[in-house]
Amino acid sequence: MRLVFAGTPEVALPSLDAIAASGHELIAVVTRPDAPAGRGRHLVRSPAGAWADERGIEVLTPEKPRDPEFQQRLRDLAPDCVPVVAYGALVPPSALEIPKFGWINLHFSLLPAWRGAAPVQHAVLHGDEVTGASVFELEAGLDTGPVYGTVTDQIRFNDTSGDLLGRLAHEGAGLLVAVLDAIESGTARAHPQPRDGISLAPKVTTDDARIRWSDPAFAVDRRIRACTPAPGAWTTLRGERLKLAPVRPIANGPHLEPGELRVERTQVLAGTATTPVQLGEVRAAGKKPMAATDWARGMRIEAGEKLA
Repeated sequence: MRLVFAGTPEVALPSLDAIAASGHELIAVVTRPDAPAGRGRHLVRSPAGAWADERGIEVLTPEKPRDPEFQQRLRDLAPDCVPVVAYGALVPPSALEIPKFGWINLHFSLLPAWRGAAPVQHAVLHGDEVTGASVFELEAGLDTGPVYGTVTDQIRFNDTSGDLLGRLAHEGAGLLVAVLDAIESGTARAHPQPRDGISLAPKVTTDDARIRWSDPAFAVDRRIRACTPAPGAWTTLRGERLKLAPVRPIANGPHLEPGELRVERTQVLAGTATTPVQLGEVRAAGKKPMAATDWARGMRIEAGEKLA
């Protein structure tokens, strides 16, 4: 089939690689417009756009998919289907109608669970044991379209959202190509999503990533892993913000008040509503990440001092 791919971040690249290795014809890539990045705030191409540039594939960067110029170019390209992975913009019905077989989206949850922008982060945050990826047909609703197929994956006890998303991106790429193959052969069947089990996964904000030390240790652990690598879990000490890498709950640790720090020779503990957690890497504002023990020695943490 003739395909136009829609995607933006690095997580879209495994699907682009899989499509390039398939028998389908990739004729263009739609991605979000170049965005400022780095200290110089220079405009930078998205990972999906850069992937296409390297291979001489046309790149389309509409401000919005409703732009008439973009839709006309899509009609001119006449794709059979538009596979989508983390494109990052709502697609209006007028654009959805252009390809013969519609827009087919790879979403990183087992729909109808975790519809929305941050399914993996919410799965980790809420302690799900199993998640997966779904390929479904885009329609006007938020991730509501009929599902062509799914793959499942266990969420490991130490998974960050980055770890889990990396696995699902590769597993989902194979599923996406399999669905495209089935659509081409006429054997694909999409099934409506169940009415039960719907949950929403809105974007995780910086405020969501602030650690609540009054939560139990398991919830502190989940929040930090869910927000790693982005937007980055954080707390404050002495009025300054600190970013924290994943921690390790200590089942039989000493009693500490929520946020209270205890510096030992080989570890730094922080109190929660239940048992303490052992800090991993700590990153102070403007500094590089460092082991918690090195950070604590440099800060000269006082007895009873607390993370806010």
